[in-house]
Amino acid sequence: MNITEEAVLAALSKVQEPELHKDLVTLNMVRDIRITDDKVSFTIVLTTPACPLRNRIESEARQAVAAIPGVAQVEIKMDANVPSDGRARGLLSLPIRNAVAIASGKGGVGKSTVAVNVAVELARSGARVGLLDADIYGPNVPTMMGVDRLPPVVGEKLIPAEAYGVKVMSIGFLVKPNQPLIWRGPMLHSAIRQFLTDVDWGELDYLIVDLPPGTGDAALSLAQSLPLSGGVIVTLPQQVSLDDARRGLEMFRQLDVPIFGVVENMSYLELPDGSRMDIFGAGGGEKLAREAGVSFIGAIPMDPAVREGGDEGRPVVITNPDSPVSRALAEIARNIAARISVAAVQQANFIPINIVG
Repeated sequence: MNITEEAVLAALSKVQEPELHKDLVTLNMVRDIRITDDKVSFTIVLTTPACPLRNRIESEARQAVAAIPGVAQVEIKMDANVPSDGRARGLLSLPIRNAVAIASGKGGVGKSTVAVNVAVELARSGARVGLLDADIYGPNVPTMMGVDRLPPVVGEKLIPAEAYGVKVMSIGFLVKPNQPLIWRGPMLHSAIRQFLTDVDWGELDYLIVDLPPGTGDAALSLAQSLPLSGGVIVTLPQQVSLDDARRGLEMFRQLDVPIFGVVENMSYLELPDGSRMDIFGAGGGEKLAREAGVSFIGAIPMDPAVREGGDEGRPVVITNPDSPVSRALAEIARNIAARISVAAVQQANFIPINIVG
């Protein structure tokens, strides 16, 4: 029995992309169909290399094509093309497809830890990622990424540092160690704009922005200078942190920044006997997300390796990728990537384009 391309497409039209709720053919995600005797090969182009459901999509596509009469072998290549959110970013010389702000209502909740590890995990998945340390008053990203200087300037623009496949820019590269920055709003605004206009970021799938804690000038300047795809709020389970995080959520709403959801850090400590100790309370992040009508993206357990990795410039998703805390951070990165894809498709009516190679 001859196997036809039409039969393959008909089979794949019954396979849904779970996040986008449309089939692979309608979304134009099926590419390069080849049929050789009883073997069928094709490429599935995902909307993010960090797709949390890629294994499910591949499995269902394989089953659908294998069920075609005469097919004995199915070969699938998984590729990705990250869509742009469709927002104009004219300040930048090269396109940044999506920009995500990681924020918190107060300091000390692990916002920078989340930003760093999410950026590294997205880069590990194969995405082109930049990390902008917009925490002007407390720039910790260089230390946490293990970089202390920028490459030599080539041409008119600064070249971002690079570590673990992530391009990194921070005010920490431009001031002396331990030098305090006593800046008013206009100076902050100018510095953040320069991080966007005077840095050669190149083409990025994701720019992760580590905002300073609170709801002050830096967040406002960033939202005015760089249209954001969305924001993520990091909180601890305890009530005081939740109250501050709620203000951070409202800040995003007032700035018309879509809210991707809430991350709860330091959710619990796992004891040697396997039990859990809720040092900062329990369930606060989920409660906040529910009350605010946004998604709960994930909970991160406590682990000394997170602090050690931050101090040593070696993110925990690199040093111990199989630990519970690294698995939680990786899942959060995938969830954020999925929400970016859904938002981009909904807002820009994006259809994936073909990828060469």
